[in-house]
Amino acid sequence: MTAQRGAVRAYQAASAHRSLREREAEVFLQVNAGLQRIRQGGTMLSRVRALADNDRLWLALVGALRDPANRLPDTLRGSLISVGLAVQREMRAREPDLEFLIEVNANVAAGLAGHA
Repeated sequence: MTAQRGAVRAYQAASAHRSLREREAEVFLQVNAGLQRIRQGGTMLSRVRALADNDRLWLALVGALRDPANRLPDTLRGSLISVGLAVQREMRAREPDLEFLIEVNANVAAGLAGHA
C-alpha cells in the first residue's frame, strides 16, 4: 500500500507542473492507446471498454464546447464540434472505423500539445 501511495504522490507532483493542455492531450493519448490495442485484437470486453472511453471523451468534449461560458474562439469551437459530431456518428456505426477514430484523436492530442 505504501508503494502505491508513493506512486500516486509522484504522479500528482508531476501533474502539477504540466499545463492543462498537456493533461488534456494525455487523456486523448490514453484513450487512443485503448483504440490501438483493440485494432490489433483483444477481448470483447476490451473492445467495449475502449469504444466507451472514446465515446465518453467526445461526449464530454462536445458538451464543453457547446457551453456558452466556453472561451475558445467561435470558429475553433464550431470546427471542434463538427469533428466531435463526426466522431459520434462513427461511434454509432456497426463497425466503427478505428483508423479514423485513432487519427482524429492523435490530431487533437497533437494540437493540444502544440505539435500541430
